[in-house]
Amino acid sequence: IIQGESGTGKEYVSRMIHQNSKRSNKPFVAIDCGALSEELAGSELFGHLKGSFTGALSDKEGQFQAANGGTLFLDEIGNLSYEIQVKLLRAIQEGMVRKLGSNKDEEVDVRIIVATNEDLAEAAKTGDFREDLYHRLNEFKIFVSPLRERLGDIELFAGHFLERSNEELDKNITDISPSVIEKFKAYP
Repeated sequence: IIQGESGTGKEYVSRMIHQNSKRSNKPFVAIDCGALSEELAGSELFGHLKGSFTGALSDKEGQFQAANGGTLFLDEIGNLSYEIQVKLLRAIQEGMVRKLGSNKDEEVDVRIIVATNEDLAEAAKTGDFREDLYHRLNEFKIFVSPLRERLGDIELFAGHFLERSNEELDKNITDISPSVIEKFKAYP
């Protein structure tokens, strides 16, 4: 579980975990669970067969299958419905997923990294998130602090974005004024 405020770089951290692992030559698939409607979440994560619901005009591979062998990053995991949490728990425990409309399980080998800006432990206690799923996901927890608590990183970021801007705009700006860096550091 990667936890931190919105904009702290949780997806970036998950990509770095993937890129520095033995799975780096396999797919990295990122899903924003907050953008999935309850109706589409099952199809998006696990896939579906043609005709399994209105609008299912062809078979669709789910993101678990797309990430097979690699890493599946589920951002805003707390937004998934109870029903999808049950299916997700099964996929993690059994290494198997079932497309909507199918009666066959498919084996998948996927590292799951999840992110949230909420307290999943508290959500599990109050029943807003499945406690068994929380414990299954909570093997490792990484907290990404906001930039305002890592002021030393501001110059690193500024230098990185200066380099990128120079390349994209064909410029050769060599540094950033110390007063600008101080303004950045004062920004909340």
